[in-house]
Amino acid sequence: MIKKSTLFTLLLLVLTLNIQSQSKFNFFGSNNTEISFRFKLVNNLIVIPVDVNGRSLSFILDTGVDKTILFNLSQNDSIGLNNVKKINLQGLGDGLSIEALLSRNNTMKIKTFISKSEDVYVILRDRFDVSGRMGVTIHGIIGHKIFKDAIVYINYSTKKITLYNPLFYKDKKCRKCQVFPLQFYRNKPYINAKVQLDTIGDKLTDVKLLIDTGGSSAVWLFENTKEEIQTPIRYFRDILGEGLSGTIYGNKSRIKGLTIGTFHIKNPTVSFLDSLSTYYARQFKARNGSIGGNILKRFKIWVDYPNKTITLKKNGSFRGGFEYNMSGIDVVYNGKVLVREKEDAQFIDSYSSRNSHTTTNNTINLVSSYTYRFRPSFKIKHVLPNSPGDKAGLKENDVILSINSIRVHELTLRELLGKFQDGNLRKIRMKIQREGKTMKFQFKLVRKI
Repeated sequence: MIKKSTLFTLLLLVLTLNIQSQSKFNFFGSNNTEISFRFKLVNNLIVIPVDVNGRSLSFILDTGVDKTILFNLSQNDSIGLNNVKKINLQGLGDGLSIEALLSRNNTMKIKTFISKSEDVYVILRDRFDVSGRMGVTIHGIIGHKIFKDAIVYINYSTKKITLYNPLFYKDKKCRKCQVFPLQFYRNKPYINAKVQLDTIGDKLTDVKLLIDTGGSSAVWLFENTKEEIQTPIRYFRDILGEGLSGTIYGNKSRIKGLTIGTFHIKNPTVSFLDSLSTYYARQFKARNGSIGGNILKRFKIWVDYPNKTITLKKNGSFRGGFEYNMSGIDVVYNGKVLVREKEDAQFIDSYSSRNSHTTTNNTINLVSSYTYRFRPSFKIKHVLPNSPGDKAGLKENDVILSINSIRVHELTLRELLGKFQDGNLRKIRMKIQREGKTMKFQFKLVRKI
């Protein structure tokens, strides 16, 4: 979804555990002042490489978690976990706690930024299917363990992160930057902001929001945490993602504006969540919601946990719009399938070439051959009731074969989901496979907010 908001919101995890760890990341090597590395930006989420016990894995960098979590390990990703015991985890969602493993004294490193005594929580069943929703393999989530031991500079435009050693870091002069204090609760950072909920006047409401790099949406607001925070008249019911304890639903709408210092962001999409679906997230009574990747990606960011500050500077995407999935269908990666592909090769007739005074008379032969390659497959995971996709007759577990005459294995998940954000009343034609039968459907996208 190029320069657009994403369907999927990776939910912050709220663990009902008070296990304290004395682990610490340290800078090693000849240059122990800073290290830099590239990251992937997938659905507004930061994906970074982290070595765990010598095995390179992909983690989402998430300020919304204070524990390191693994949830997608296969035999090929074996990391030799140390000192393992069973525990229970509880998070957002409508279900009960789930079983997991706690492993102590693991070695983790990002280049020369290394800790040799890390606790890792392993979810044995990846019920929220992060890899499927993002279209790339994701092994886990990491947050506070990195931020607490470094000053982290995130450049969303260049997809580059620099970790600075707090012992040697000196503030750089930065024009048009603004520095904001952070408040922490259970090792998670909160910032003060203002939201303009009144669509008629200019009234601003003060809010305290979690800074959540692990959430791909723009803004969440928790209903009734202030008298003014209520779902607007225009909204629709939406699937926001999966938590440790099940599917998260909310009412999606827009607000007139979000203000952080002197930065004013116009008409962001906002998801309003009720008290039931956010019970554990509301343990911090002062919290009113969160800001996610679709806001944060509009800034250059310096996150300074040691000094409890965050510095923001607008980047080139600051004024971009906020789009959303208008189809009502939730699509995920469905593994790879073997696809037959035609290849045409051109050959010049050498005899004609030898007997012609010019090359224009050469005989060109077209030879077709077929190859088989593994290509991505996508399926529908959820269908929102009364949405355009639902009214057209699409169902859960339908495997998508093509969209608007484009075979889906030629698209990435990001490109496929982008088709559902591209234009009010745009016609969508889909070919799907259901229980071995090929079927065709069509509907129009409807902008509800």
